[in-house]
Amino acid sequence: MVDDPAAQRALWRVREDAAGTATRMADGSEAWPGWEDCAVPPARLGAYLRDFRALLAGHGLRGTPYGHFGDGCIHVRIDFDLLSEDGVRRFRRFSEEAAALVVAHGGSLSGEHGDGLARSELLSKMYGDELVGLFRQFKDVWDPAGGMNPGVLARPARLDENLRFSVLPRERVDVAFGYPHDGPGGGDFSAAVRRCVGVAKCRVAGPSSGPGVMCPSFRATGEEQHSTRGRARLLHEMLAGEVVTDGWRSAEVRDALDLCLSCKGCRSDCPVGVDMATYKAEFLYHHYRGRRRPAAHYAMGRLPVWLRAAAQFSYVVPVLNAAARVPLLAGPAKRLAGIAPERTIPRLAPETFGRWLRRRMKGRAEVFDHGRTVILWPDTFTEHLAPSVGQAAVRVLEAAGVGIVVPPGERGGQRGRGGRVCCGLTYVSTGQLDQARTVMRRTLDRLEPLLDLELPVLVLEPSCAATLTTDLPELLRGDPRAARLAASVRTFAQALEECAPEWEPPRLDRPVAGQTHCHQHAVLGDAADRRLRERAGLTGELSGGCCGLAGNFGFERGHYEVSVACAEDQLLPSVRAAGPEAEVLADGFSCRTQLDQLGGHRARHVAEVLAEALGESPADGPGAAR
Repeated sequence: MVDDPAAQRALWRVREDAAGTATRMADGSEAWPGWEDCAVPPARLGAYLRDFRALLAGHGLRGTPYGHFGDGCIHVRIDFDLLSEDGVRRFRRFSEEAAALVVAHGGSLSGEHGDGLARSELLSKMYGDELVGLFRQFKDVWDPAGGMNPGVLARPARLDENLRFSVLPRERVDVAFGYPHDGPGGGDFSAAVRRCVGVAKCRVAGPSSGPGVMCPSFRATGEEQHSTRGRARLLHEMLAGEVVTDGWRSAEVRDALDLCLSCKGCRSDCPVGVDMATYKAEFLYHHYRGRRRPAAHYAMGRLPVWLRAAAQFSYVVPVLNAAARVPLLAGPAKRLAGIAPERTIPRLAPETFGRWLRRRMKGRAEVFDHGRTVILWPDTFTEHLAPSVGQAAVRVLEAAGVGIVVPPGERGGQRGRGGRVCCGLTYVSTGQLDQARTVMRRTLDRLEPLLDLELPVLVLEPSCAATLTTDLPELLRGDPRAARLAASVRTFAQALEECAPEWEPPRLDRPVAGQTHCHQHAVLGDAADRRLRERAGLTGELSGGCCGLAGNFGFERGHYEVSVACAEDQLLPSVRAAGPEAEVLADGFSCRTQLDQLGGHRARHVAEVLAEALGESPADGPGAAR
């Protein structure tokens, strides 16, 4: 008996996702529903399955049966090769012999669903030619022109005609990402797009519940083209070139991807692991290559450049902050930058996290315990927009006895603590992948001496942590340093658990509200965060879904209504329903900004909550030199 709610959800997901997960064999190879839905009398099921497995082995095929065994109804995904002529011929031979086997056991070719294109040609094996002829005569009475459902049942098309993959290019498409799990040896964009088999788990209408994320844009719009499945289908048509004829330049595909939030929810929630955020970045890269981009790509896609430029001249920051609050100045600036007029431009920090850290660490003798030291990643958001998060993290790490190393500055050594390392997130999300790779290579060059120390890399911003974990090694697949850095990335909770397992956080004993960051849900996991909250007495569940701001998405002109609808799916209702004593948690800068701008809710990173409970302001406390 399973009474744990999380374990119950996991068991139900095994059942619900079976139609999708069965399309991948244990070794990662593809499997397809080319033979599906037959049924035999339950008393014959054992004998049938034994004969069926022997038939698979005889054709050199593998399959994973599942379904309603009590009713004798079997679903199965088989590793047919539907891309080569020889593979299609074997698919046909197997289907004919499997149909004969089902009939021999007194069964039906279709036990639960319809016969359709996949099985109509085989019906004569079950009904005989004479009865199928009567089917034709009956249909001709009511449909003499043959306009209704042609090619099915009465005058069936061949089962190996019009196969979905026959129109896809045989040569691999030139792409930027590595797609390590798609196609032999990886790198096959067609195989990545083929992942979608139409299970439609992404088409769950809102409001949603539970920890899942996929698919916020479908829940906001209710339109197929804005679901993961709809976008995957359009990408398939783009590759096929029959309906969508202008390839990477397609306006139809661009418009369907426009409302994709790049939340990465489908990467974990989709039963077959469709990763639409990566596909969107790939498409935008090719679509705008050599062409002028939308203004938001230059303004927000290159955000790290503009923020670093402003930080070089500290006297400019208050002027910019003041100007952003004057409608006559902010309005034209937002129009120029492609920012939604409803949005408020976030304030720049008067002092960057790096400058604060230099002051705090000045004059310290630093001797590190290898097992209790982390590399603290100075992400762009913490550095320039929310340094209080970094300050709080330093305070908590010091209290836990964890040493801190920061990446070398751009002129080497420790000069300019928190120098110009960058994960490349904003470039990736806007499809500026050449710039992303340049930034990533420069980051690896600067970080390489620290990688040799084999220390965990603590990244406070979940979206940056996810970029380093997934996008970095996939864009720089030939650089072993990328894989080393990706394997080193830790969230705040993971770093504390790894480097200070015995440390007990301060007890807060209050409920929480808020949201697990969608990138953390999809890529990093939140098990360590749950344990940290439990030890700190922070009770209750954070909501699932996506906040709707999603980095640049919610700030871009034309996205505001969808952004708000996504926030209203789970996040805003859960925070409104929380009592006044609840602590609102949101580790992502976007999530905190969305809560502030849409509801005036003050949300904090868990590091800020713990630092406050320690009783010392992170900006003022002396800290212990290590």
